Amino acid sequence: QVQLVESGGGVVQAGGSLRLSCAASGRPFSSYAMGWFRQAPGKEREFVARITWNTGYTLYTDSVKGRFTISRDNAENTVDLQMNGLKPEDTAVYYCASDLRGLTVVTGRMHMAYAYDYWGQGTQVTVSS
Repeated sequence: QVQLVESGGGVVQAGGSLRLSCAASGRPFSSYAMGWFRQAPGKEREFVARITWNTGYTLYTDSVKGRFTISRDNAENTVDLQMNGLKPEDTAVYYCASDLRGLTVVTGRMHMAYAYDYWGQGTQVTVSS
């Protein structure tokens, strides 16, 4: 069993920054990739960013490109999401997720929630205007 625990959420003014962290624990952790998703009230969960565990290849949704940076620490089994230039529309619960089965290696699945198999409990990010 794999556990993912997010931290670092909070309340910040527009234009500010937050750094989210996701710590993976459980069985020896070997993931193809890790992703961040978010879900705002009344909206569906949406893809934010993904990083390939071995190569560090990254993928972002268009709305966060140039503002968010995903990174990983293989030794510590952590994945971070640095969020700069935050906007009120970034307000959501942010979730990290792991792809242990390798489903997201297919380009068309990289941003699909169903391709990720373990999820954290989420951390709230609120951006005030």
